[in-house]
Amino acid sequence: LETPQVNAEVTSTLRTGYHKYTFEENGEQSFVLDLGFALNWDRPLETAITLEGNNTITGYRHSKGWANNQKVFFVAEFSKPLTSYNLYENHKAVEGKSAVANRTAAQFFFNPEEGNTLQFKLALSSVSIENAKENLDNPGTFNFDEIRQESRDIWQEALEKIEVQTPIDSLKTIFYTALYHAQIAPVTFSDKNGQFRLQNDSIAQADGFTAYSTLSLWDTFRAEHPLLTILNPKLTSDVINSMLAYYDESGSLPVWTLYGNETNTMTGYHSIPVITEAYIKGIRGYDAERVYDAMKATMMQDARGLKEYKQYGYLPFDKLDESVTITLEYAYNDWCVAQMAKALDKEEDYQYFSKRAEAWKHLLDAESGFMRGKSSDGKSWNEPFDPKFSRHREHTDYTEGNAWQHSWFVLHDTDEFIKMHGGAAPFTQKLEQLFAESSEITGEDLSPDISGLIGQYAHGNEPSHHITFLFNRAGQPWCTQYWTREILTTQYSTKPEGISGNEDAGQMSAWYVLTSLGIYSFNPASGDYEITSPLFEESKIKLPNGKTFTIKANGVSMDNKYIQSANLNGEPYNKTSISHAAILEGGELVFEMGRQELKDKR
Repeated sequence: LETPQVNAEVTSTLRTGYHKYTFEENGEQSFVLDLGFALNWDRPLETAITLEGNNTITGYRHSKGWANNQKVFFVAEFSKPLTSYNLYENHKAVEGKSAVANRTAAQFFFNPEEGNTLQFKLALSSVSIENAKENLDNPGTFNFDEIRQESRDIWQEALEKIEVQTPIDSLKTIFYTALYHAQIAPVTFSDKNGQFRLQNDSIAQADGFTAYSTLSLWDTFRAEHPLLTILNPKLTSDVINSMLAYYDESGSLPVWTLYGNETNTMTGYHSIPVITEAYIKGIRGYDAERVYDAMKATMMQDARGLKEYKQYGYLPFDKLDESVTITLEYAYNDWCVAQMAKALDKEEDYQYFSKRAEAWKHLLDAESGFMRGKSSDGKSWNEPFDPKFSRHREHTDYTEGNAWQHSWFVLHDTDEFIKMHGGAAPFTQKLEQLFAESSEITGEDLSPDISGLIGQYAHGNEPSHHITFLFNRAGQPWCTQYWTREILTTQYSTKPEGISGNEDAGQMSAWYVLTSLGIYSFNPASGDYEITSPLFEESKIKLPNGKTFTIKANGVSMDNKYIQSANLNGEPYNKTSISHAAILEGGELVFEMGRQELKDKR
């Protein structure tokens, strides 16, 4: 507002939100609560507001939206007693101390003679008003400034887990903004007593773990969850236990969980790589056998194209939209199940899912070099074919993209993938073409998610995030170093727009955090990170086990972006990847940087 008459401040603890409103001297002091307000496809079904005493309100809001069953119960306390109030049901004033309708609202008034500051605190629950009351911190106590400082201290501790050194202040701003964004989701969903609501209205109990929701797994399995395995492995175990609770209710591991509901948004079952990654990395605060049974049951069901995928060995384009993306992602999911089976000595399952993980081979068109939609006849490609063509979500072979962006998703079998392109030389030539192509996207119903274009590479959407690291796998690490530096410095900034696409629950920022350190989770479930050019002179990762892993880039600058040599704990290091286990050991990875591409070593 150009002339605000109220200064609004907010802060929070884990389960209580704190508000502080400062009004003009002797001005009217009122607070409006509108439970009928809705955005996008959210629709209130039943809402209620009730006055309890002279400074407390309770209520609920039941709605239908992206999450099909959204039940929010609340309690709120004001620091001043109410002087008067108005209640509304479907825009009509009502008498009494409560309002119940599909749309309710209220306006509360306070005495300006009791000071020009009003504090307000609020707690929520998916279960009940009683649980919301239990979640509320210290009823009757209003200490906004103290809570704000405590919140700052908590976030300061979270951000201090990685310390970077650079003379460029803007790079620090971008990095720590990204590190903050990457730790906002998943969000705590269970109440203080451990209860949380499932989508069928049953109440689950989180015993020994915190239940989490907002699992944007199509996005976050790529870098955000790998980052959390470094920073907060306990959270990773809690997320997996939460997934099991959702599985127990639905019979399937999560696709995209919002407010305890399965939204079935996006493709694949990327809870599976999150689980396999955790197990491979030694994060095991859950029942591994039970988790494996859930993984296997999820990939053996018939829903979401799996029936046809199992029948044909791939998903034909004449059976379901987005068939190429779905096939490639199911192949990776299968590989992850196979690795879990191998780790648990389930040899028959390991062989079965390893074979299924070769599904991507059916869709690689050797003539064009693209992954293409194939008919159920096993021979015919989807015609006509334009690799720049995009149609959003319907009547398309690709999810939120085109063939240029979706033809590279073979994380688990890259050696064979490169071989089927004719070897490293033609493969890397095709990769370079991706960045050199014009950024034209053809079609009439373009996906709005295609953004952050460098040629046809689209950094603003997740399917492109691993692509630059394929140069490493093809023996050209200097190309990985060149393009990751280009993306770091052109797709992120300190401007208000900041990033080149949707944050997607922390994935866009997690990519920046890992890549700027000089590592990236190309295939998260492998337990390894690809190496690239660090952005900072020195980075220190303070590990939960008390050790520190330091990455130094001697001589690094905007020009000196190429790695000339590397040492790990004083010994020469000539690999283009490093294991999670090596990082957990602590120590020091030192790069000597220069402006010339180093092409004589892999």
